[in-house]
Amino acid sequence: MFKKESRLKRFDFMLFLTTIALCIFGFIMINSATMSKASGSEPYLKTQIAAFSMGLVALFILVMIDYDIYGSFYIPIYGISIALLVYALIRPVSASEWGDVRSWVSIGPIVFQPSEVAKFSVIISLSKYIDIHKENINNPSVLIKILVFALVPVVLILMQPDLGTALVFMFFIAVIIFIAGVDRKYIIAIFIVLLVMLLAGLIIFPGLMENYVPKDNYMLDRIVAFLYPELDPEGIGYQVIQSKTAIGSGLLYGRGLNNGVQNQLGYLPTKETDFIFAVIGEELGLLGGLLLLGLYAVLLYRLIRIARHASDLFGSLMVSGIAAMLFFHIFENIGMTMGLMPVTGIPLPLISYGGTFMLVNMISIGLCLSVGMKRGRMDLNDFMER
Repeated sequence: MFKKESRLKRFDFMLFLTTIALCIFGFIMINSATMSKASGSEPYLKTQIAAFSMGLVALFILVMIDYDIYGSFYIPIYGISIALLVYALIRPVSASEWGDVRSWVSIGPIVFQPSEVAKFSVIISLSKYIDIHKENINNPSVLIKILVFALVPVVLILMQPDLGTALVFMFFIAVIIFIAGVDRKYIIAIFIVLLVMLLAGLIIFPGLMENYVPKDNYMLDRIVAFLYPELDPEGIGYQVIQSKTAIGSGLLYGRGLNNGVQNQLGYLPTKETDFIFAVIGEELGLLGGLLLLGLYAVLLYRLIRIARHASDLFGSLMVSGIAAMLFFHIFENIGMTMGLMPVTGIPLPLISYGGTFMLVNMISIGLCLSVGMKRGRMDLNDFMER
């Protein structure tokens, strides 16, 4: 169950140190983003640092344990995540400005988002489920079972409704299944279906806009805020307009840490969570943004490297799923703050404020480090060429 001490030489210090650097970067930006609030930045920093500390402890525990044990319990892990998602629909504890969004639950004194816990739970369970059926993955009946297994949590998340998180799930599920070696004909078929759905949406969208009323439809509001933020600049388009203004005003060097006008005067909404990159762009400028992207590039490279040299398919798929999850978060969050992607409420990994999100990210990195310490017996390319 526990790893041999000699395997400590395989500990990926570069991945670990990059993770720590990103967290420290996040502390600095959360402090700046919240210092103008009535309560000040102290309660936010205390919560974030506490979550980071717990995540760090969890990370080291996970590194010490052979990750194969999680595969042995993939069904209970999957079942618990599904139960939490169902519980969120039945007993939610908060609503969203976008309507009756049932994303949070309370168990005793702990309030958290089950969808965040479900991310790494589904990655673990789906990776093991595919590993068990890897020899027959291109059998239609087996592939259908895998898709049903993977998409049940997606449906439950869409019922909350939480489009952003559902998209994260769909992306890493697609990556895991693709890397597992699914036949090209299935990929082409899915691509065609998605293309038809996109074309149908483009045809239907103008008709929906004829009777459009802001705040009347959650899904439509997200699309309209992305395509036409100026239609409701004080409502659904406000976040995007203010975010683009903040990032644009930062220019090359930024206005200086803690000196952002949009940030400190309170024009940026949810600036410590979903729109924290706008704070980075305004106060640290293009150089600050590039520094952050550089750290993320190192993080993703180390994860891909671990996935390629994992000792088995289960570990490789698990790390690939985590890398895909983090990549989608990074791409979508930065894109939406710049008006290049729809606003979906997806936070920035290891940077945005959020206890549950920080803890999940640290646990995910811990799982990847655990896989990396057992690498050496299989190259992912060998499996995909079979």
